[in-house]
Amino acid sequence: MGHPDKVADQISDAILDSLMRHDPIVRTAVETLVTTGLVVVAGEVTAHSQPAREALEHVEETVRETIRRIGYDDPAMGFDYRSCGVLRVLHAQSPDISQGVTEGQGLHKEQGAGDQGLMFGFACDETEALMPLPIQLAHRLVERLAELRQKGEIRWLRPDAKSQVTVAYEGGAPVGVHTVVLSTQHTEEALDAKDSSLMSRGAQDEIVDKVIRPVIERECPHLWWDEKNMHINPTGRFVTGGPHGDSGLTGRKIIVDTYGGRGRHGGGAFSGKDPTKVDRSAAYMARHIAKNIVASGLATECEVQIAYAIGVADPVSVSVDCHGTSDLPAAAWERVVRDVFPLKPAEIIRYLDLRRPIYLETARHGHFGRTGEGFTWERAHRVEDVRAAANVLQVV
Repeated sequence: MGHPDKVADQISDAILDSLMRHDPIVRTAVETLVTTGLVVVAGEVTAHSQPAREALEHVEETVRETIRRIGYDDPAMGFDYRSCGVLRVLHAQSPDISQGVTEGQGLHKEQGAGDQGLMFGFACDETEALMPLPIQLAHRLVERLAELRQKGEIRWLRPDAKSQVTVAYEGGAPVGVHTVVLSTQHTEEALDAKDSSLMSRGAQDEIVDKVIRPVIERECPHLWWDEKNMHINPTGRFVTGGPHGDSGLTGRKIIVDTYGGRGRHGGGAFSGKDPTKVDRSAAYMARHIAKNIVASGLATECEVQIAYAIGVADPVSVSVDCHGTSDLPAAAWERVVRDVFPLKPAEIIRYLDLRRPIYLETARHGHFGRTGEGFTWERAHRVEDVRAAANVLQVV
């Protein structure tokens, strides 16, 4: 959660949440830059209530509190919540865009999409969460690191971290965890006593025993074996990190946020955007659809693509690809999707209950494959509806 790009994502979404608590229809597109001793917040915000406008005046406090919660609380790290500068450059949404999104305005009177573009959703049966195994493991590894750091169970951990997992496949199914790469910032306490350019063997073993082994044994116990290719801080040491070691930007981890490259991505980032932006809401809906299709048992893998034109409510196209794992043809699946699921932006927002301050939690450890009240797109409660609609088309 402390990688610089994810710090930027969390700040953008913390600002969105702070406004949405007072104004559920707030319009936001907030971008954040973090670097040594500095946070720049830029973009568009249109608030519709006095409490929301007051929250907007307290953006700096929101920024600092978010940084504190992430764990940058020590000036020795080169970036901390007390001393960093916060530069705010925010203005209102363009009225030309607004009239296409506001119901009753613009060329099309129905609430339209907040932008044009393609959004993708993906699901497969490799994990209980119906996520690809490599990205599911990678997310859970950094989540476990953050948990141990925040509880003080590994006292030399610092916030910056990232992970990468390579999985071996045979016949399209995972058969082994081939390589784990885990880089985590640490204090000098974790260094080798004889060579300060290296992390100590004891510290590496602690990462294996308390982070890597528990996560793999929980997520896929049948794929754990003792002899593994593990690269823990492969440069040797990782003391200088966070925004002091590397600048961070909102939206620069969109593949990490989704499926780790297994499913396609339309290119639009999520964080900092209110749900009228289909970059976010339609991508959540596409994941929901794909997950329900796989959960129905009618496919073992599914990718859903939805395309929109700015200011237009109905999607301009819907495409479903089950990659040869379903007997139902693609055209029939597209019919099922249109019959079962709401696809207009206003309908998606209501269906997934997106006008709530739920977004900060999505900005760390992945937007998909998660549990919790806010992750409504992860529900698989339309399985019977999917089966019924598919059965009708198969009979016909």
